[in-house]
Amino acid sequence: MATKLLLTFAICRLIVTVGLTLEPTELLRLGLTVDPVDVESASVDFGLMTKVEPLAVIRPSSAEDVAQLVKAAYESSHRFTVSARGHGHSINGQAQTATGVVVQMSGVGSGGKPRVWGGDMYVDVWGGELWIDVLKSCLEYGLAPKSWTDYLYLSVGGTLSNAGISGQAFHHGPQISNVHELDVVTGKGELMTCSKEQNPELFHAVLGGLGQFGIITRARISLEPAPQRVRWIRVLYSNFSAFTEDQEYLISLHGNQKFDYVEGFVIVDEGLINNWRSSFFSPRNPVKISSLGSNNNGGVLYCLEITKNYHESMAETIDQEIEALLKKLNFIPTSVFTTDLPYVDFLDRVHKAELKLRSKGMWEVPHPWLNLLVPKSKIADFDRGVFKGILGNKTSGPILIYPMNKNKWDDKSSVVTPDEDVFYLVAFLRSALDNGEETQSLEYLTNQNRQILKFCDVDGIKVKQYLPHYKTQSEWKEHFGSKWDRFERMKMKFDPRHILASGQNIFNPTFLSSSNMASW
Repeated sequence: MATKLLLTFAICRLIVTVGLTLEPTELLRLGLTVDPVDVESASVDFGLMTKVEPLAVIRPSSAEDVAQLVKAAYESSHRFTVSARGHGHSINGQAQTATGVVVQMSGVGSGGKPRVWGGDMYVDVWGGELWIDVLKSCLEYGLAPKSWTDYLYLSVGGTLSNAGISGQAFHHGPQISNVHELDVVTGKGELMTCSKEQNPELFHAVLGGLGQFGIITRARISLEPAPQRVRWIRVLYSNFSAFTEDQEYLISLHGNQKFDYVEGFVIVDEGLINNWRSSFFSPRNPVKISSLGSNNNGGVLYCLEITKNYHESMAETIDQEIEALLKKLNFIPTSVFTTDLPYVDFLDRVHKAELKLRSKGMWEVPHPWLNLLVPKSKIADFDRGVFKGILGNKTSGPILIYPMNKNKWDDKSSVVTPDEDVFYLVAFLRSALDNGEETQSLEYLTNQNRQILKFCDVDGIKVKQYLPHYKTQSEWKEHFGSKWDRFERMKMKFDPRHILASGQNIFNPTFLSSSNMASW
Protein backbone atom coordinates (compact mmCIF):
# COMPACT_ATOMS: atom_id res chain seq x y z
CA MET A 1 0.00 0.00 0.00
CA ALA A 2 2.77 2.40 0.97
CA THR A 3 4.63 1.63 -2.24
CA LYS A 4 1.55 2.40 -4.34
CA LEU A 5 1.01 5.69 -2.50
CA LEU A 6 4.61 6.72 -3.14
CA LEU A 7 4.26 5.74 -6.81
CA THR A 8 1.03 7.73 -7.11
CA PHE A 9 2.71 10.74 -5.51
CA ALA A 10 5.64 10.49 -7.94
CA ILE A 11 3.24 10.25 -10.86
CA CYS A 12 1.37 13.33 -9.62
CA ARG A 13 4.66 15.22 -9.70
CA LEU A 14 5.23 13.95 -13.25
CA ILE A 15 1.78 15.20 -14.27
CA VAL A 16 2.65 18.68 -13.03
CA THR A 17 6.07 18.57 -14.72
CA VAL A 18 4.87 17.66 -18.22
CA GLY A 19 1.29 18.87 -18.10
CA LEU A 20 -0.39 15.48 -18.56
CA THR A 21 -4.16 15.46 -18.84
CA LEU A 22 -4.49 11.85 -17.61
CA GLU A 23 -5.40 10.96 -14.04
CA PRO A 24 -2.82 9.12 -11.87
CA THR A 25 -5.05 6.02 -11.72
CA GLU A 26 -5.24 5.96 -15.53
CA LEU A 27 -1.47 6.22 -15.80
CA LEU A 28 -1.09 3.33 -13.39
CA ARG A 29 -3.51 1.30 -15.51
CA LEU A 30 -1.40 2.05 -18.59
CA GLY A 31 1.59 0.56 -16.79
CA LEU A 32 3.45 3.82 -16.17
CA THR A 33 6.12 3.66 -13.50
CA VAL A 34 8.85 5.86 -12.07
CA ASP A 35 10.40 2.99 -10.15
CA PRO A 36 14.19 3.62 -10.03
CA VAL A 37 14.92 0.06 -11.25
CA ASP A 38 12.76 0.52 -14.37
CA VAL A 39 14.11 4.01 -15.03
CA GLU A 40 17.71 2.79 -14.66
CA SER A 41 17.09 -0.11 -17.06
CA ALA A 42 15.65 2.24 -19.69
CA SER A 43 18.55 4.68 -19.31
CA VAL A 44 21.11 2.36 -20.92
CA ASP A 45 21.30 0.15 -24.00
CA PHE A 46 23.48 -2.56 -25.51
CA GLY A 47 26.04 0.01 -26.64
CA LEU A 48 26.70 1.09 -23.03
CA MET A 49 28.17 4.34 -24.34
CA THR A 50 25.35 6.68 -23.31
CA LYS A 51 23.19 6.93 -20.19
CA VAL A 52 20.03 9.04 -20.33
CA GLU A 53 17.34 8.70 -17.67
CA PRO A 54 13.72 9.15 -18.80
CA LEU A 55 11.09 10.84 -16.65
CA ALA A 56 9.15 7.58 -16.52
CA VAL A 57 8.67 4.18 -18.15
CA ILE A 58 5.44 2.65 -19.40
CA ARG A 59 4.78 -1.06 -19.99
CA PRO A 60 1.73 -1.16 -22.27
CA SER A 61 -0.51 -4.17 -22.63
CA SER A 62 -2.13 -3.03 -25.90
CA ALA A 63 -1.79 -0.70 -28.86
CA GLU A 64 -4.53 1.45 -27.32
CA ASP A 65 -2.32 2.02 -24.26
CA VAL A 66 0.48 3.28 -26.50
CA ALA A 67 -1.93 5.51 -28.44
CA GLN A 68 -3.34 7.00 -25.26
CA LEU A 69 0.12 7.90 -23.98
CA VAL A 70 1.30 9.44 -27.26
CA LYS A 71 -1.93 11.39 -27.63
CA ALA A 72 -1.44 12.74 -24.10
CA ALA A 73 2.09 13.82 -25.09
CA TYR A 74 0.78 15.46 -28.26
CA GLU A 75 -1.88 17.38 -26.31
CA SER A 76 0.25 18.18 -23.25
CA SER A 77 0.63 21.88 -22.48
CA HIS A 78 4.32 21.40 -21.64
CA ARG A 79 4.98 18.65 -24.21
CA PHE A 80 7.17 15.61 -23.61
CA THR A 81 8.83 13.04 -25.81
CA VAL A 82 8.04 9.34 -26.23
CA SER A 83 10.63 6.74 -27.19
CA ALA A 84 9.80 3.10 -27.94
CA ARG A 85 12.25 0.52 -26.59
CA GLY A 86 12.33 -3.15 -27.48
CA HIS A 87 15.06 -5.42 -26.12
CA GLY A 88 17.38 -2.44 -25.61
CA HIS A 89 19.82 -3.45 -28.33
CA SER A 90 20.48 0.05 -29.67
CA ILE A 91 24.09 1.21 -29.72
CA ASN A 92 24.04 4.99 -29.36
CA GLY A 93 21.00 5.81 -27.20
CA GLN A 94 18.51 5.79 -30.08
CA ALA A 95 15.70 4.57 -27.78
CA GLN A 96 16.52 6.93 -24.92
CA THR A 97 14.99 10.26 -23.88
CA ALA A 98 15.67 12.71 -21.08
CA THR A 99 12.55 14.76 -21.72
CA GLY A 100 9.81 12.18 -21.64
CA VAL A 101 8.66 8.58 -21.33
CA VAL A 102 10.19 5.33 -22.59
CA VAL A 103 7.62 2.82 -23.83
CA GLN A 104 8.97 -0.63 -22.93
CA MET A 105 7.49 -2.65 -25.79
CA SER A 106 9.18 -5.98 -25.02
CA GLY A 107 8.47 -8.00 -21.92
CA VAL A 108 6.04 -10.35 -20.23
CA GLY A 109 2.37 -9.45 -20.69
CA SER A 110 2.81 -7.16 -23.69
CA GLY A 111 0.67 -7.55 -26.77
CA GLY A 112 -0.28 -11.23 -26.67
CA LYS A 113 1.14 -14.29 -28.45
CA PRO A 114 1.90 -14.25 -32.19
CA ARG A 115 -1.11 -15.33 -34.27
CA VAL A 116 -0.20 -17.59 -37.18
CA TRP A 117 -2.43 -17.72 -40.26
CA GLY A 118 -1.20 -20.94 -41.84
CA GLY A 119 -3.46 -20.86 -44.89
CA ASP A 120 -2.46 -17.30 -45.76
CA MET A 121 1.21 -17.82 -44.86
CA TYR A 122 1.64 -14.89 -42.52
CA VAL A 123 1.82 -14.15 -38.80
CA ASP A 124 0.52 -11.17 -36.83
CA VAL A 125 2.90 -10.14 -34.06
CA TRP A 126 3.11 -7.45 -31.38
CA GLY A 127 5.72 -4.80 -32.16
CA GLY A 128 7.68 -5.65 -29.03
CA GLU A 129 7.74 -9.39 -29.69
CA LEU A 130 11.22 -10.89 -29.96
CA TRP A 131 12.05 -12.70 -33.18
CA ILE A 132 13.03 -15.83 -31.26
CA ASP A 133 9.45 -16.06 -29.94
CA VAL A 134 8.02 -15.38 -33.40
CA LEU A 135 10.10 -18.28 -34.69
CA LYS A 136 8.94 -20.64 -31.95
CA SER A 137 5.26 -19.80 -32.54
CA CYS A 138 5.55 -20.26 -36.31
CA LEU A 139 7.41 -23.55 -36.04
CA GLU A 140 4.37 -25.04 -34.28
CA TYR A 141 2.69 -24.77 -37.72
CA GLY A 142 5.74 -25.91 -39.68
CA LEU A 143 6.31 -22.35 -40.90
CA ALA A 144 8.92 -19.60 -40.43
CA PRO A 145 9.60 -16.02 -41.55
CA LYS A 146 11.72 -15.75 -44.69
CA SER A 147 14.26 -13.11 -43.69
CA TRP A 148 16.17 -12.85 -40.43
CA THR A 149 18.73 -11.00 -38.39
CA ASP A 150 21.76 -12.89 -37.08
CA TYR A 151 20.63 -12.33 -33.48
CA LEU A 152 17.03 -13.28 -32.67
CA TYR A 153 16.63 -11.54 -29.31
CA LEU A 154 15.63 -8.31 -31.02
CA SER A 155 12.14 -6.84 -31.20
CA VAL A 156 10.08 -6.93 -34.39
CA GLY A 157 9.39 -3.20 -34.24
CA GLY A 158 13.07 -2.46 -33.65
CA THR A 159 14.40 -4.34 -36.67
CA LEU A 160 11.61 -3.13 -38.97
CA SER A 161 12.46 0.45 -37.98
CA ASN A 162 15.94 -0.13 -39.41
CA ALA A 163 15.72 -2.88 -42.07
CA GLY A 164 16.58 -6.24 -40.55
CA ILE A 165 19.31 -8.04 -42.48
CA SER A 166 21.19 -11.33 -42.46
CA GLY A 167 22.50 -13.86 -44.95
CA GLN A 168 19.05 -14.47 -46.47
CA ALA A 169 18.66 -10.83 -47.60
CA PHE A 170 20.29 -11.44 -51.01
CA HIS A 171 17.30 -13.61 -51.94
CA HIS A 172 14.36 -12.53 -49.77
CA GLY A 173 15.43 -8.95 -49.17
CA PRO A 174 15.62 -7.40 -45.69
CA GLN A 175 12.88 -8.02 -43.16
CA ILE A 176 11.14 -4.80 -44.21
CA SER A 177 10.61 -6.35 -47.67
CA ASN A 178 8.62 -9.17 -46.08
CA VAL A 179 5.89 -7.19 -44.29
CA HIS A 180 2.27 -7.23 -45.47
CA GLU A 181 0.72 -4.81 -42.99
CA LEU A 182 1.40 -2.71 -39.90
CA ASP A 183 -0.51 -1.12 -37.04
CA VAL A 184 1.23 2.12 -36.10
CA VAL A 185 0.68 4.76 -33.42
CA THR A 186 1.65 8.07 -35.03
CA GLY A 187 3.11 11.08 -33.24
CA LYS A 188 -0.43 12.45 -32.97
CA GLY A 189 -1.57 9.44 -30.98
CA GLU A 190 -3.57 8.00 -33.88
CA LEU A 191 -3.64 4.21 -34.21
CA MET A 192 -3.53 3.49 -37.95
CA THR A 193 -3.43 0.32 -40.02
CA CYS A 194 -1.22 0.66 -43.09
CA SER A 195 0.02 -1.41 -46.01
CA LYS A 196 0.99 -0.88 -49.65
CA GLU A 197 -2.71 -0.37 -50.41
CA GLN A 198 -3.96 1.29 -47.20
CA ASN A 199 -2.21 4.45 -45.93
CA PRO A 200 0.84 3.61 -48.09
CA GLU A 201 2.72 6.82 -47.20
CA LEU A 202 2.82 5.83 -43.54
CA PHE A 203 3.63 2.21 -44.37
CA HIS A 204 6.68 3.04 -46.48
CA ALA A 205 7.83 5.82 -44.14
CA VAL A 206 7.76 3.62 -41.03
CA LEU A 207 9.71 0.74 -42.61
CA GLY A 208 13.31 1.71 -42.02
CA GLY A 209 12.11 5.03 -40.60
CA LEU A 210 14.14 4.88 -37.37
CA GLY A 211 11.00 5.32 -35.28
CA GLN A 212 10.40 8.86 -36.55
CA PHE A 213 6.83 8.50 -37.78
CA GLY A 214 5.19 6.05 -35.44
CA ILE A 215 5.49 3.18 -32.99
CA ILE A 216 4.87 -0.22 -34.58
CA THR A 217 2.36 -2.11 -32.43
CA ARG A 218 1.57 -4.93 -34.88
CA ALA A 219 3.32 -6.36 -37.92
CA ARG A 220 2.03 -8.92 -40.38
CA ILE A 221 5.05 -10.95 -41.49
CA SER A 222 5.32 -13.19 -44.56
CA LEU A 223 6.03 -16.88 -43.92
CA GLU A 224 7.32 -19.92 -45.79
CA PRO A 225 7.51 -23.65 -44.99
CA ALA A 226 10.24 -24.15 -42.39
CA PRO A 227 13.10 -26.48 -43.29
CA GLN A 228 14.12 -29.10 -40.76
CA ARG A 229 17.89 -29.03 -41.00
CA VAL A 230 20.78 -26.89 -42.19
CA ARG A 231 24.15 -27.82 -43.68
CA TRP A 232 26.45 -25.06 -42.47
CA ILE A 233 29.73 -24.54 -44.36
CA ARG A 234 32.69 -22.23 -43.96
CA VAL A 235 35.54 -21.96 -46.47
CA LEU A 236 38.59 -19.69 -46.46
CA TYR A 237 40.21 -17.37 -48.99
CA SER A 238 43.51 -15.54 -49.01
CA ASN A 239 42.62 -13.59 -52.15
CA PHE A 240 40.04 -10.85 -51.67
CA SER A 241 39.03 -10.68 -55.34
CA ALA A 242 38.31 -14.41 -55.44
CA PHE A 243 36.33 -14.08 -52.21
CA THR A 244 34.10 -11.24 -53.43
CA GLU A 245 33.68 -12.71 -56.91
CA ASP A 246 32.41 -15.93 -55.37
CA GLN A 247 30.06 -14.08 -53.02
CA GLU A 248 28.66 -12.04 -55.90
CA TYR A 249 28.25 -15.16 -58.01
CA LEU A 250 26.33 -16.93 -55.24
CA ILE A 251 23.85 -14.07 -54.74
CA SER A 252 23.15 -14.03 -58.49
CA LEU A 253 21.77 -17.59 -58.46
CA HIS A 254 18.04 -18.31 -58.55
CA GLY A 255 15.72 -21.24 -58.03
CA ASN A 256 16.65 -24.27 -55.93
CA GLN A 257 20.23 -24.49 -57.21
CA LYS A 258 21.61 -21.94 -54.78
CA PHE A 259 22.65 -21.62 -51.16
CA ASP A 260 20.00 -20.27 -48.79
CA TYR A 261 22.31 -18.03 -46.79
CA VAL A 262 25.45 -16.15 -47.84
CA GLU A 263 27.60 -14.21 -45.41
CA GLY A 264 31.31 -13.82 -44.72
CA PHE A 265 33.80 -12.29 -42.37
CA VAL A 266 37.31 -10.96 -42.23
CA ILE A 267 40.00 -12.74 -40.21
CA VAL A 268 43.12 -10.91 -39.07
CA ASP A 269 43.71 -13.06 -35.98
CA GLU A 270 44.11 -16.84 -36.27
CA GLY A 271 42.54 -17.24 -32.82
CA LEU A 272 39.22 -16.36 -34.44
CA ILE A 273 39.37 -19.49 -36.60
CA ASN A 274 40.30 -21.75 -33.71
CA ASN A 275 37.48 -20.32 -31.59
CA TRP A 276 34.82 -21.66 -33.98
CA ARG A 277 36.56 -24.56 -35.69
CA SER A 278 35.67 -26.99 -32.86
CA SER A 279 32.00 -26.63 -33.81
CA PHE A 280 32.75 -27.81 -37.35
CA PHE A 281 34.04 -31.04 -38.79
CA SER A 282 37.64 -30.23 -39.64
CA PRO A 283 41.25 -31.45 -39.36
CA ARG A 284 42.45 -32.02 -35.79
CA ASN A 285 45.46 -29.74 -36.00
CA PRO A 286 44.88 -26.04 -35.20
CA VAL A 287 44.64 -23.80 -38.24
CA LYS A 288 47.49 -21.38 -38.76
CA ILE A 289 46.85 -18.28 -40.85
CA SER A 290 50.43 -18.39 -42.10
CA SER A 291 49.88 -21.88 -43.52
CA LEU A 292 47.03 -20.63 -45.68
CA GLY A 293 48.98 -18.04 -47.61
CA SER A 294 47.73 -14.93 -45.82
CA ASN A 295 51.24 -13.60 -45.27
CA ASN A 296 51.27 -12.72 -48.94
CA ASN A 297 47.97 -10.88 -48.48
CA GLY A 298 48.71 -8.49 -45.64
CA GLY A 299 48.05 -11.17 -43.01
CA VAL A 300 44.32 -11.22 -43.76
CA LEU A 301 42.01 -14.15 -44.52
CA TYR A 302 38.39 -14.08 -45.63
CA CYS A 303 35.78 -16.62 -44.63
CA LEU A 304 32.76 -17.39 -46.80
CA GLU A 305 29.85 -18.69 -44.72
CA ILE A 306 27.04 -20.48 -46.56
CA THR A 307 24.16 -22.79 -45.73
CA LYS A 308 21.80 -25.15 -47.49
CA ASN A 309 18.42 -25.78 -45.88
CA TYR A 310 16.76 -29.16 -46.33
CA HIS A 311 14.16 -31.62 -45.08
CA GLU A 312 15.23 -34.97 -43.76
CA SER A 313 13.59 -36.60 -46.76
CA MET A 314 16.22 -34.84 -48.94
CA ALA A 315 19.19 -36.04 -46.90
CA GLU A 316 20.40 -38.42 -49.61
CA THR A 317 20.71 -35.70 -52.26
CA ILE A 318 21.89 -32.72 -50.21
CA ASP A 319 25.58 -33.70 -50.46
CA GLN A 320 25.48 -33.79 -54.25
CA GLU A 321 23.72 -30.41 -54.45
CA ILE A 322 26.29 -28.79 -52.19
CA GLU A 323 29.22 -30.39 -53.99
CA ALA A 324 27.95 -29.08 -57.33
CA LEU A 325 27.78 -25.54 -55.93
CA LEU A 326 31.16 -25.70 -54.19
CA LYS A 327 32.90 -26.90 -57.38
CA LYS A 328 32.32 -23.49 -58.94
CA LEU A 329 34.04 -21.60 -56.11
CA ASN A 330 37.72 -20.67 -55.73
CA PHE A 331 38.38 -21.10 -52.01
CA ILE A 332 41.47 -22.69 -50.46
CA PRO A 333 40.82 -26.44 -51.06
CA THR A 334 42.04 -27.58 -47.62
CA SER A 335 39.90 -25.08 -45.71
CA VAL A 336 36.42 -26.59 -45.78
CA PHE A 337 34.64 -26.62 -42.42
CA THR A 338 31.16 -28.09 -42.24
CA THR A 339 28.52 -29.14 -39.74
CA ASP A 340 24.88 -30.17 -39.79
CA LEU A 341 22.25 -29.00 -37.29
CA PRO A 342 18.53 -28.34 -36.79
CA TYR A 343 17.16 -25.21 -38.48
CA VAL A 344 16.24 -23.50 -35.22
CA ASP A 345 19.73 -24.12 -33.79
CA PHE A 346 21.32 -22.41 -36.78
CA LEU A 347 19.05 -19.38 -36.58
CA ASP A 348 19.69 -19.08 -32.83
CA ARG A 349 23.46 -19.57 -33.13
CA VAL A 350 24.46 -16.12 -31.86
CA HIS A 351 22.55 -16.59 -28.61
CA LYS A 352 24.86 -19.47 -27.72
CA ALA A 353 27.83 -17.16 -28.21
CA GLU A 354 26.07 -14.58 -26.03
CA LEU A 355 25.74 -17.06 -23.17
CA LYS A 356 29.46 -17.85 -23.35
CA LEU A 357 30.36 -14.16 -23.29
CA ARG A 358 28.00 -13.52 -20.38
CA SER A 359 29.65 -16.32 -18.41
CA LYS A 360 33.01 -14.57 -18.89
CA GLY A 361 31.66 -11.09 -18.06
CA MET A 362 32.27 -9.95 -21.63
CA TRP A 363 28.71 -9.23 -22.80
CA GLU A 364 27.74 -6.17 -20.79
CA VAL A 365 30.61 -4.03 -22.03
CA PRO A 366 30.65 -1.03 -24.40
CA HIS A 367 29.99 -1.92 -28.05
CA PRO A 368 31.30 0.77 -30.43
CA TRP A 369 29.80 -0.95 -33.46
CA LEU A 370 30.06 0.48 -36.95
CA ASN A 371 27.87 -0.88 -39.76
CA LEU A 372 28.46 0.34 -43.29
CA LEU A 373 26.84 -0.33 -46.65
CA VAL A 374 29.64 -0.17 -49.22
CA PRO A 375 29.16 0.04 -53.01
CA LYS A 376 30.38 -3.02 -54.92
CA SER A 377 32.59 -0.85 -57.12
CA LYS A 378 34.57 0.34 -54.08
CA ILE A 379 34.78 -2.81 -51.97
CA ALA A 380 38.35 -3.60 -53.16
CA ASP A 381 39.45 -0.08 -52.19
CA PHE A 382 37.81 -0.58 -48.80
CA ASP A 383 39.73 -3.84 -48.34
CA ARG A 384 43.01 -2.16 -49.19
CA GLY A 385 42.51 0.83 -46.92
CA VAL A 386 40.70 -0.73 -43.97
CA PHE A 387 41.18 -4.50 -43.69
CA LYS A 388 44.82 -4.36 -44.80
CA GLY A 389 45.48 -0.86 -43.49
CA ILE A 390 43.66 0.75 -40.59
CA LEU A 391 42.72 -2.41 -38.68
CA GLY A 392 46.15 -3.87 -37.95
CA ASN A 393 46.12 -7.42 -36.56
CA LYS A 394 43.56 -7.02 -33.75
CA THR A 395 39.79 -6.96 -34.20
CA SER A 396 38.20 -7.16 -30.72
CA GLY A 397 35.15 -8.74 -32.32
CA PRO A 398 33.71 -10.13 -35.57
CA ILE A 399 33.91 -8.19 -38.83
CA LEU A 400 31.15 -9.29 -41.18
CA ILE A 401 31.17 -8.71 -44.93
CA TYR A 402 28.60 -9.91 -47.44
CA PRO A 403 26.81 -8.58 -50.54
CA MET A 404 23.13 -7.92 -51.17
CA ASN A 405 21.00 -7.23 -54.25
CA LYS A 406 19.47 -3.76 -54.34
CA ASN A 407 16.44 -4.99 -56.32
CA LYS A 408 15.32 -6.87 -53.19
CA TRP A 409 14.95 -3.57 -51.33
CA ASP A 410 11.88 -1.37 -51.79
CA ASP A 411 13.09 2.12 -52.65
CA LYS A 412 9.84 3.54 -51.28
CA SER A 413 10.95 2.68 -47.75
CA SER A 414 12.90 5.18 -45.66
CA VAL A 415 16.13 3.16 -45.78
CA VAL A 416 19.00 4.56 -47.84
CA THR A 417 21.49 2.28 -49.58
CA PRO A 418 24.36 2.87 -52.04
CA ASP A 419 23.19 3.60 -55.57
CA GLU A 420 24.52 0.39 -57.13
CA ASP A 421 22.87 -2.91 -58.05
CA VAL A 422 25.02 -4.76 -55.52
CA PHE A 423 26.37 -3.41 -52.24
CA TYR A 424 28.08 -4.92 -49.23
CA LEU A 425 27.35 -4.83 -45.54
CA VAL A 426 30.58 -4.40 -43.60
CA ALA A 427 29.88 -4.67 -39.88
CA PHE A 428 32.52 -4.02 -37.22
CA LEU A 429 30.87 -5.75 -34.23
CA ARG A 430 33.50 -5.02 -31.64
CA SER A 431 33.54 -4.99 -27.85
CA ALA A 432 35.58 -2.56 -25.75
CA LEU A 433 37.34 -4.21 -22.83
CA ASP A 434 38.93 -2.60 -19.81
CA ASN A 435 41.79 -5.07 -19.67
CA GLY A 436 44.79 -2.80 -20.09
CA GLU A 437 45.18 -3.51 -23.82
CA GLU A 438 45.08 -0.23 -25.69
CA THR A 439 43.78 -1.81 -28.92
CA GLN A 440 40.69 -3.08 -27.09
CA SER A 441 39.83 0.14 -25.26
CA LEU A 442 36.71 2.15 -26.06
CA GLU A 443 38.76 5.21 -26.97
CA TYR A 444 40.96 3.26 -29.39
CA LEU A 445 38.05 1.53 -31.14
CA THR A 446 36.01 4.74 -31.35
CA ASN A 447 38.96 6.57 -32.89
CA GLN A 448 39.45 3.70 -35.32
CA ASN A 449 35.81 4.01 -36.42
CA ARG A 450 36.45 7.69 -37.14
CA GLN A 451 39.53 6.78 -39.16
CA ILE A 452 37.48 4.32 -41.22
CA LEU A 453 34.82 6.93 -41.97
CA LYS A 454 37.46 9.54 -42.80
CA PHE A 455 39.22 7.13 -45.16
CA CYS A 456 35.94 6.48 -46.98
CA ASP A 457 35.31 10.20 -47.30
CA VAL A 458 38.80 11.03 -48.56
CA ASP A 459 38.90 8.04 -50.92
CA GLY A 460 35.49 8.81 -52.41
CA ILE A 461 33.81 5.65 -51.10
CA LYS A 462 30.18 6.70 -50.75
CA VAL A 463 29.16 4.47 -47.86
CA LYS A 464 25.83 4.62 -46.07
CA GLN A 465 25.62 3.81 -42.41
CA TYR A 466 23.31 0.98 -41.39
CA LEU A 467 21.91 1.58 -37.89
CA PRO A 468 23.06 5.16 -38.51
CA HIS A 469 24.19 7.59 -35.82
CA TYR A 470 24.79 11.30 -36.38
CA LYS A 471 24.82 14.33 -34.10
CA THR A 472 23.59 17.12 -36.37
CA GLN A 473 20.72 17.47 -38.79
CA SER A 474 23.10 18.51 -41.57
CA GLU A 475 24.76 15.10 -41.28
CA TRP A 476 21.36 13.42 -41.40
CA LYS A 477 20.48 15.38 -44.53
CA GLU A 478 23.65 14.15 -46.19
CA HIS A 479 22.87 10.59 -45.07
CA PHE A 480 19.36 10.58 -46.56
CA GLY A 481 20.38 12.47 -49.69
CA SER A 482 17.53 12.62 -52.20
CA LYS A 483 15.18 10.99 -49.68
CA TRP A 484 15.54 13.80 -47.14
CA ASP A 485 12.75 16.04 -48.46
CA ARG A 486 10.24 13.18 -48.32
CA PHE A 487 11.53 12.09 -44.91
CA GLU A 488 11.05 15.59 -43.51
CA ARG A 489 7.62 15.90 -45.13
CA MET A 490 6.47 12.62 -43.58
CA LYS A 491 7.75 13.79 -40.20
CA MET A 492 5.65 16.93 -40.42
CA LYS A 493 2.62 14.86 -41.42
CA PHE A 494 2.80 12.06 -38.85
CA ASP A 495 4.81 13.57 -35.97
CA PRO A 496 4.61 17.35 -36.39
CA ARG A 497 5.70 18.10 -32.82
CA HIS A 498 8.72 15.81 -33.03
CA ILE A 499 7.60 13.75 -30.04
CA LEU A 500 8.85 10.34 -31.20
CA ALA A 501 12.34 8.80 -31.11
CA SER A 502 14.19 11.98 -30.13
CA GLY A 503 17.22 9.85 -29.20
CA GLN A 504 18.02 9.53 -32.90
CA ASN A 505 18.91 13.26 -32.94
CA ILE A 506 17.28 13.81 -36.32
CA PHE A 507 14.60 16.33 -35.34
CA ASN A 508 14.67 18.55 -32.29
CA PRO A 509 11.45 18.38 -30.21
CA THR A 510 9.51 21.56 -30.89
CA PHE A 511 9.11 22.42 -27.21
CA LEU A 512 12.86 22.69 -26.52
CA SER A 513 14.23 26.24 -26.26
CA SER A 514 16.19 27.78 -29.07
CA SER A 515 19.30 27.60 -26.88
CA ASN A 516 19.16 23.83 -27.26
CA MET A 517 19.04 24.07 -31.04
CA ALA A 518 22.45 25.64 -31.56
CA SER A 519 23.83 22.60 -33.34
CA TRP A 520 20.82 22.30 -35.62
